[in-house]
Amino acid sequence: MSPRIRGLRTFRAWLAARPQSADAVLALALLAVGLPELFLGDRSAVEARLFTAPDARQGVLVAAVTSALVLRQRFPLTTLWIVLAGECLLSLWGYVPSVPDSVAYMIAVYSVAAHRALAHSALGGVVALVGFNALLLAFPMRMTLLEYLTNNALVVGVWVLGRNLRMRRAYFTELEDRAARLERARGSDARAARIEERSRIARELHDVVAHHVSVMTVQAGAARRIIDRDPGGAREAMSTIEEVGRTALSEMRRIVGVLRTERDGQAARGELAPQPGLGDLGELLDHVRETGLSVQLWIEGEARTPSPGVDVAAFRLIQEALTNTLKHAGPQARAWVRLRYTAEDLTVEIEDDGRGTATIVADNGDKPGHGLVGMYERVALYGGELRIGPRVGGGFGVRARFPLSA
Repeated sequence: MSPRIRGLRTFRAWLAARPQSADAVLALALLAVGLPELFLGDRSAVEARLFTAPDARQGVLVAAVTSALVLRQRFPLTTLWIVLAGECLLSLWGYVPSVPDSVAYMIAVYSVAAHRALAHSALGGVVALVGFNALLLAFPMRMTLLEYLTNNALVVGVWVLGRNLRMRRAYFTELEDRAARLERARGSDARAARIEERSRIARELHDVVAHHVSVMTVQAGAARRIIDRDPGGAREAMSTIEEVGRTALSEMRRIVGVLRTERDGQAARGELAPQPGLGDLGELLDHVRETGLSVQLWIEGEARTPSPGVDVAAFRLIQEALTNTLKHAGPQARAWVRLRYTAEDLTVEIEDDGRGTATIVADNGDKPGHGLVGMYERVALYGGELRIGPRVGGGFGVRARFPLSA
């Protein structure tokens, strides 16, 4: 960007931040253009006969009328009265109308309509129209009916322009406020969804950790009872306690930072059943196939046993993705589930060839669904990566990678 353009933009930004300074620049520009034309321009014989010759008094009065524009945004009615009074004095003393005071009158009419409410702007419009007609009647030169109507139409048109611009500014302000409210509501919904999903994750992990602690308690009691008569069995029980304790500790580290909300007793009693995992994937796919959706499962690599938390998260991820497929993919859609095991991680892919992308957008707009928020929360909880989006060739895809190491 050239220094000239950069300087021009800086000057425009400075004027936008200081409206009175911008109006002062406008008034000075009118005077710089109009006063030389008033005193140095050629006058016709009719003007010389009917109007008083320009002098210092007219110059001062024209400058005062034009300078009143500095107040037009803060005090538009006052500005209109000042300009109208100046025009009346110029007409009373017989001076010919000049460019600065004529343009200042139109700007004052526009300012009343653009910067005041309807009652005040209507009052200002009536005053401006009545004063303008009084000036036309006192004008020493004759004018045709068409010229008279055209001049009145000009004043009315300037007032209507100001009202329209005021309504347009109010409309855009309302749009900005509405967008800000929607953004705040979207943020609140997302936070509520995260809190709700974290609470559900916390309950699931609580069941996993509680199971490990129960196993440790049973093994410790058995080791205490047999330590004297069967030291080998006691050592085996202690090894089991160590292994289970490490697993439970790993799950507890993952749960740090997950916020839990209160739940009622009935909900707690309903969640005492063991959490499902990838071992229950066949039953899940059978249920999905019963709905009419064709689902295929591929397993690549040597299957390894993930941690209980990853097992639950991967199962819930597949369950949520297939639920979205049932809801949004449409009839005749097909789905694929792939589990890819490596030495370091487990990759879960769920894809379909339906119309899921457009339907999800149409249903939810820009607001992410709680299910998608839950997917991100589950995968992020275990240090994984998640990608959700449309497939090449149509359909929708979900791909998550879970590290198998703690």
